[in-house]
Amino acid sequence: MSSAGFRPEGSRQMSPMRIVCKDVTAETLYDVLHDTSYRKKWDTNMIDTYDIGRLTVNADVGYYSWRCPTPLKNRDFVTMRSWLPLGNDYLIINYSVKHPQHPPKKDYVRAVSLLTGYLIQSNGASSSTLYYLTQVDPRGSLPKWVVNRVSQFVAPKAMRKIYKASLKYPDWKRKHNPTLKPWMFPEQNTLPCISVSELTVQRADSLENIDESAVSEEKTNHSEDEEA
Repeated sequence: MSSAGFRPEGSRQMSPMRIVCKDVTAETLYDVLHDTSYRKKWDTNMIDTYDIGRLTVNADVGYYSWRCPTPLKNRDFVTMRSWLPLGNDYLIINYSVKHPQHPPKKDYVRAVSLLTGYLIQSNGASSSTLYYLTQVDPRGSLPKWVVNRVSQFVAPKAMRKIYKASLKYPDWKRKHNPTLKPWMFPEQNTLPCISVSELTVQRADSLENIDESAVSEEKTNHSEDEEA
Protein backbone atom coordinates (compact mmCIF):
# COMPACT_ATOMS: atom_id res chain seq x y z
CA MET A 1 0.00 0.00 0.00
CA SER A 2 1.48 3.43 -1.00
CA SER A 3 0.45 7.03 -0.87
CA ALA A 4 -0.11 7.37 -4.59
CA GLY A 5 -3.77 8.34 -4.30
CA PHE A 6 -3.55 11.14 -1.71
CA ARG A 7 -5.61 14.16 -2.67
CA PRO A 8 -6.89 17.21 -0.80
CA GLU A 9 -10.03 16.72 1.27
CA GLY A 10 -13.12 16.39 -0.88
CA SER A 11 -11.24 15.10 -3.94
CA ARG A 12 -10.86 11.36 -4.46
CA GLN A 13 -9.46 11.11 -7.96
CA MET A 14 -7.98 7.80 -9.03
CA SER A 15 -4.22 7.74 -9.57
CA PRO A 16 -3.12 5.04 -12.05
CA MET A 17 0.51 4.08 -12.64
CA ARG A 18 2.39 1.51 -14.72
CA ILE A 19 5.94 0.18 -14.82
CA VAL A 20 7.54 -2.43 -17.08
CA CYS A 21 9.75 -4.78 -15.06
CA LYS A 22 12.46 -6.33 -17.21
CA ASP A 23 14.11 -9.48 -15.85
CA VAL A 24 11.29 -9.94 -13.32
CA THR A 25 8.61 -12.57 -13.78
CA ALA A 26 4.97 -11.90 -12.96
CA GLU A 27 5.11 -14.55 -10.24
CA THR A 28 8.08 -12.83 -8.56
CA LEU A 29 6.25 -9.48 -8.53
CA TYR A 30 3.23 -11.21 -7.05
CA ASP A 31 5.38 -12.76 -4.31
CA VAL A 32 7.04 -9.43 -3.46
CA LEU A 33 3.70 -7.67 -3.03
CA HIS A 34 2.50 -10.44 -0.70
CA ASP A 35 5.61 -11.15 1.35
CA THR A 36 5.40 -8.96 4.48
CA SER A 37 8.73 -10.27 5.78
CA TYR A 38 10.49 -9.05 2.67
CA ARG A 39 8.58 -5.76 2.62
CA LYS A 40 10.33 -4.77 5.84
CA LYS A 41 13.60 -4.94 3.87
CA TRP A 42 12.70 -2.58 1.03
CA ASP A 43 9.79 -0.37 2.07
CA THR A 44 11.65 2.27 4.09
CA ASN A 45 8.57 4.50 4.38
CA MET A 46 6.76 1.71 6.20
CA ILE A 47 6.64 1.84 9.99
CA ASP A 48 4.94 -1.50 10.57
CA THR A 49 2.88 -4.13 8.79
CA TYR A 50 1.35 -7.40 9.87
CA ASP A 51 -1.42 -9.82 8.97
CA ILE A 52 -4.40 -9.86 11.33
CA GLY A 53 -6.35 -12.88 10.12
CA ARG A 54 -7.77 -14.72 7.13
CA LEU A 55 -11.26 -14.72 5.70
CA THR A 56 -10.91 -17.28 2.90
CA VAL A 57 -8.09 -19.00 1.03
CA ASN A 58 -7.60 -15.82 -1.02
CA ALA A 59 -8.63 -13.02 1.35
CA ASP A 60 -7.19 -11.64 4.57
CA VAL A 61 -7.11 -8.57 6.80
CA GLY A 62 -3.91 -6.69 7.59
CA TYR A 63 -2.42 -3.58 9.14
CA TYR A 64 -0.01 -1.09 7.55
CA SER A 65 1.45 2.17 8.88
CA TRP A 66 3.22 4.74 6.73
CA ARG A 67 5.73 7.44 7.73
CA CYS A 68 4.83 10.99 6.73
CA PRO A 69 7.34 13.86 6.74
CA THR A 70 7.32 15.67 10.10
CA PRO A 71 5.45 17.59 11.43
CA LEU A 72 2.63 15.83 9.53
CA LYS A 73 1.12 12.93 11.47
CA ASN A 74 1.88 9.40 10.32
CA ARG A 75 -0.97 7.43 8.68
CA ASP A 76 -2.12 3.87 9.13
CA PHE A 77 -4.62 1.51 7.52
CA VAL A 78 -6.56 -1.66 8.29
CA THR A 79 -7.52 -3.28 5.00
CA MET A 80 -9.18 -6.36 3.62
CA ARG A 81 -7.11 -7.76 0.79
CA SER A 82 -8.06 -10.34 -1.81
CA TRP A 83 -6.04 -11.85 -4.60
CA LEU A 84 -6.54 -13.99 -7.66
CA PRO A 85 -4.16 -15.72 -10.08
CA LEU A 86 -5.36 -15.24 -13.67
CA GLY A 87 -3.36 -17.78 -15.61
CA ASN A 88 0.05 -16.11 -15.97
CA ASP A 89 -1.29 -12.81 -14.59
CA TYR A 90 -2.23 -11.81 -11.04
CA LEU A 91 -4.65 -9.42 -9.36
CA ILE A 92 -4.51 -7.97 -5.82
CA ILE A 93 -7.09 -5.53 -4.45
CA ASN A 94 -7.81 -4.02 -1.04
CA TYR A 95 -10.08 -1.58 0.75
CA SER A 96 -10.31 -0.32 4.33
CA VAL A 97 -12.34 -2.10 6.98
CA LYS A 98 -13.02 -1.68 10.68
CA HIS A 99 -11.85 -4.48 12.97
CA PRO A 100 -12.96 -4.31 16.64
CA GLN A 101 -9.52 -5.29 17.95
CA HIS A 102 -7.62 -2.78 15.80
CA PRO A 103 -9.19 0.65 16.34
CA PRO A 104 -7.47 3.94 15.39
CA LYS A 105 -4.28 4.59 17.37
CA LYS A 106 -3.53 7.71 19.38
CA ASP A 107 -0.38 8.75 17.50
CA TYR A 108 -1.63 7.96 13.98
CA VAL A 109 -4.26 9.26 11.60
CA ARG A 110 -6.36 6.34 10.36
CA ALA A 111 -6.48 6.78 6.59
CA VAL A 112 -8.91 5.02 4.26
CA SER A 113 -8.20 2.96 1.17
CA LEU A 114 -11.39 3.33 -0.84
CA LEU A 115 -9.98 0.99 -3.46
CA THR A 116 -6.41 -0.01 -4.24
CA GLY A 117 -5.39 -2.57 -6.83
CA TYR A 118 -2.38 -4.18 -8.47
CA LEU A 119 -2.58 -5.96 -11.80
CA ILE A 120 0.51 -7.93 -12.80
CA GLN A 121 0.71 -8.99 -16.42
CA SER A 122 3.26 -11.43 -17.75
CA ASN A 123 5.29 -10.33 -20.77
CA GLY A 124 6.89 -13.71 -21.27
CA ALA A 125 9.42 -15.83 -19.41
CA SER A 126 11.46 -12.97 -17.95
CA SER A 127 9.44 -9.75 -18.02
CA SER A 128 6.21 -8.34 -16.60
CA THR A 129 4.21 -5.15 -16.26
CA LEU A 130 2.85 -3.82 -12.98
CA TYR A 131 -0.28 -1.66 -13.04
CA TYR A 132 -1.22 0.21 -9.86
CA LEU A 133 -4.41 2.10 -9.17
CA THR A 134 -5.38 3.64 -5.84
CA GLN A 135 -8.03 5.88 -4.36
CA VAL A 136 -7.10 6.89 -0.81
CA ASP A 137 -8.59 9.37 1.63
CA PRO A 138 -5.72 10.42 3.97
CA ARG A 139 -8.17 12.05 6.39
CA GLY A 140 -7.23 15.65 6.82
CA SER A 141 -6.84 18.86 4.91
CA LEU A 142 -3.38 18.42 3.44
CA PRO A 143 -1.36 21.31 1.99
CA LYS A 144 -1.02 21.43 -1.78
CA TRP A 145 2.74 20.80 -1.66
CA VAL A 146 2.11 17.39 -0.02
CA VAL A 147 -0.21 16.39 -2.86
CA ASN A 148 2.32 17.55 -5.44
CA ARG A 149 5.19 15.72 -3.75
CA VAL A 150 3.23 12.48 -3.58
CA SER A 151 2.08 12.58 -7.19
CA GLN A 152 5.38 13.79 -8.69
CA PHE A 153 8.00 12.07 -6.55
CA VAL A 154 6.87 9.61 -3.88
CA ALA A 155 4.49 7.45 -5.89
CA PRO A 156 6.71 7.02 -8.98
CA LYS A 157 9.70 6.23 -6.78
CA ALA A 158 7.63 3.66 -4.87
CA MET A 159 6.97 1.85 -8.15
CA ARG A 160 10.68 1.85 -8.99
CA LYS A 161 11.45 0.52 -5.51
CA ILE A 162 9.05 -2.39 -6.04
CA TYR A 163 10.84 -3.16 -9.30
CA LYS A 164 14.31 -3.02 -7.72
CA ALA A 165 13.13 -5.11 -4.77
CA SER A 166 11.74 -7.71 -7.16
CA LEU A 167 15.12 -8.07 -8.87
CA LYS A 168 16.67 -9.02 -5.51
CA TYR A 169 13.81 -11.13 -4.19
CA PRO A 170 14.72 -14.55 -5.67
CA ASP A 171 18.16 -14.52 -3.98
CA TRP A 172 16.67 -13.28 -0.69
CA LYS A 173 13.88 -15.85 -0.72
CA ARG A 174 16.28 -18.74 -1.26
CA LYS A 175 17.78 -17.90 2.16
CA HIS A 176 14.52 -17.14 3.99
CA ASN A 177 11.92 -19.92 4.10
CA PRO A 178 12.06 -20.56 0.36
CA THR A 179 9.05 -22.89 0.30
CA LEU A 180 6.80 -20.69 2.49
CA LYS A 181 4.28 -18.90 0.29
CA PRO A 182 0.85 -19.05 1.95
CA TRP A 183 -0.57 -16.73 -0.71
CA MET A 184 0.16 -19.50 -3.21
CA PHE A 185 -0.34 -22.51 -0.93
CA PRO A 186 -3.34 -21.97 1.41
CA GLU A 187 -2.46 -25.01 3.51
CA GLN A 188 0.56 -23.05 4.82
CA ASN A 189 -1.63 -20.24 6.18
CA THR A 190 -1.62 -20.27 9.99
CA LEU A 191 -3.46 -16.98 10.55
CA PRO A 192 -6.53 -17.09 12.80
CA CYS A 193 -9.83 -17.22 10.96
CA ILE A 194 -11.94 -14.04 10.89
CA SER A 195 -15.67 -13.97 10.28
CA VAL A 196 -17.01 -11.40 7.85
CA SER A 197 -19.50 -10.46 10.58
CA GLU A 198 -16.59 -9.02 12.62
CA LEU A 199 -15.84 -6.47 9.90
CA THR A 200 -17.52 -3.38 8.55
CA VAL A 201 -16.46 -1.08 5.74
CA GLN A 202 -14.41 1.82 7.08
CA ARG A 203 -16.23 5.05 6.27
CA ALA A 204 -13.98 8.08 6.03
CA ASP A 205 -16.52 10.44 7.58
CA SER A 206 -16.54 8.41 10.80
CA LEU A 207 -12.87 9.13 11.46
CA GLU A 208 -11.06 12.15 12.89
CA ASN A 209 -10.41 14.83 10.31
CA ILE A 210 -7.40 17.00 11.19
CA ASP A 211 -6.33 20.22 9.54
CA GLU A 212 -2.69 20.17 8.40
CA SER A 213 -3.15 22.63 5.55
CA ALA A 214 -1.01 25.29 7.25
CA VAL A 215 2.11 23.12 7.45
CA SER A 216 4.81 24.66 5.25
CA GLU A 217 7.25 22.60 3.22
CA GLU A 218 10.19 24.48 4.75
CA LYS A 219 9.30 23.17 8.22
CA THR A 220 9.16 19.51 7.25
CA ASN A 221 11.87 16.89 7.37
CA HIS A 222 12.12 14.61 4.35
CA SER A 223 13.96 11.33 4.35
CA GLU A 224 16.33 10.62 1.48
CA ASP A 225 13.95 7.91 0.39
CA GLU A 226 11.25 10.50 -0.29
CA GLU A 227 13.41 12.50 -2.67
CA ALA A 228 13.35 11.94 -6.40
